[in-house]
Amino acid sequence: MSKLAAMAFSGGMDSTGLLMHLLASDHQVHTLSYDYGQKHSIELDRAKANIAYLKSKGIQVSHKIIDLRSAMSVFYSALTTDGYDVPQGHYEEEQMKQTVVPNRNAIFSSLLYGYALSIAIKSDQDVKIALGVHSGDHAIYPDCRPEFYGALENAFQIGNWSSEKVSFYLPYIGGNKETILKDAEKCLDRLGLDFNTVFANTNTSYDPDEMGRSSGRSGADVERILAFNAVGRIDPVPYVKPWPEVLEYAINTEAKRK
Repeated sequence: MSKLAAMAFSGGMDSTGLLMHLLASDHQVHTLSYDYGQKHSIELDRAKANIAYLKSKGIQVSHKIIDLRSAMSVFYSALTTDGYDVPQGHYEEEQMKQTVVPNRNAIFSSLLYGYALSIAIKSDQDVKIALGVHSGDHAIYPDCRPEFYGALENAFQIGNWSSEKVSFYLPYIGGNKETILKDAEKCLDRLGLDFNTVFANTNTSYDPDEMGRSSGRSGADVERILAFNAVGRIDPVPYVKPWPEVLEYAINTEAKRK
């Protein structure tokens, strides 16, 4: 009997690394992506590209995209609101709070929990809810912290029958993007998949241009660039400027925080 997991699959590097982690540990994976009116909706195209790549290699992953554009159009955030520019700088700078989407992860997790519980009841098997949150998110995003997910899981357990069949799985909660990339290298090797192909099919930037190229200057970009450099790799996603320039910007931005 297969191990079952349901996960939020944004199309970013964190959730993509998590997907590879689950597949390499022999899980049957059900994924949900969310279209919530995000300016960086190219992440959904990248998610679909990786699902297609996996299929071409004989790996089947269930993937559904949930349309939340109408519901979340009333939320105010630099990531969703027209005329509200995405801030640049280090991830932990005060202006990065503008990239918080109010209650986003509670909404996503609630839908994912309902989906996971439905799978658990239909299959009469336990299901893990897997999320790629990590310590790099904690400073700016309160809905990525361990205590948030502990409280959320407790509430969901109280509010549902058969909740003993579902549990949260947060393998990177004490790590960071470098942790995710190192884990992905091992998992992709086990799966026989190409690292650069998989991570070229991701998006982390909050402000990609019309060609889908990352700016290299948003807080999310800086964190990603530094992680790839830390593991001795050049990021395979396209940037507006050449890799040496975006890397220099990221290093200098990080240095200013110290």
